[in-house]
Amino acid sequence: MNKQELFQIGAVAKMFHLSVGLLRHYEKIGLLTPEYIDNETGYRYYSIRQFECLNTIRYLRILDMPLSQIGDFLKNRDIQKIRDMLLQQKDVVIQKQKDLRSIEKKINNRLEQLENALTSDLDAVKIIKTDARRIAWIYNELTIHSYLDLETSIRQLEKQQEDAVVFLGKVGVGISAEHLKKRQYDSYDMVFLILDQEDDYTGLVHELPGGTCVNIRFCGSHQEAPAYYQKLDDYITAHNLSICGFSREITMIDYGLTNDTNQFVTEIQIPVTNK
Repeated sequence: MNKQELFQIGAVAKMFHLSVGLLRHYEKIGLLTPEYIDNETGYRYYSIRQFECLNTIRYLRILDMPLSQIGDFLKNRDIQKIRDMLLQQKDVVIQKQKDLRSIEKKINNRLEQLENALTSDLDAVKIIKTDARRIAWIYNELTIHSYLDLETSIRQLEKQQEDAVVFLGKVGVGISAEHLKKRQYDSYDMVFLILDQEDDYTGLVHELPGGTCVNIRFCGSHQEAPAYYQKLDDYITAHNLSICGFSREITMIDYGLTNDTNQFVTEIQIPVTNK
């Protein structure tokens, strides 16, 4: 064999802007075998006729086509086959674009919520209007002594979910209207998960209507919440309001984001109507 018509693996890698390791990987999986391997030195050589094949591999990889499909095509080249492969890959790309847009929206939601938490007006009772939201919940009476006490309930909410849906400001606990009216703030009646519009949740989902809530944010976590429930109750009584639903208590910043407890922010909302 005339080695002058062959190119060493390093030269080929440089010509095609690939790594030597990648060419060796192509050889290992049977995608592109060197034209000649020197038994004495182990040097690998490629011929010009293999350049077209390598160009095809590079092009299809740019289209993010799996190596297994590329290998199958190289063994059975056919116009209809490549057409079908391209159409299939187009569908894959469209789905990826959709997934990336969803991820972008989720990132924006979390950034907006984080900024909102960092600029909170703490310890101030306010009347706010809430939008309708989708939630998943479980009735699960529990007392929270630390953030670990929520883990069992969170795992139940995440059960059978392919994608992670639990994150900052999405998991909350609630006290029923009945217990709120009795000023019983020492335990919770439910754990819920607020779903973004982009979340594809497998399980029972409830539509939580928008409405009017008394609201407070404070520095701390669930353990400090009872005193703030009392503050909200005092406001509700003083302004002749009536509790009309379960509370929505969410840690907007907690151990999931920082170990500095002085930066924790928890929010409590209680839906109300005029008497």
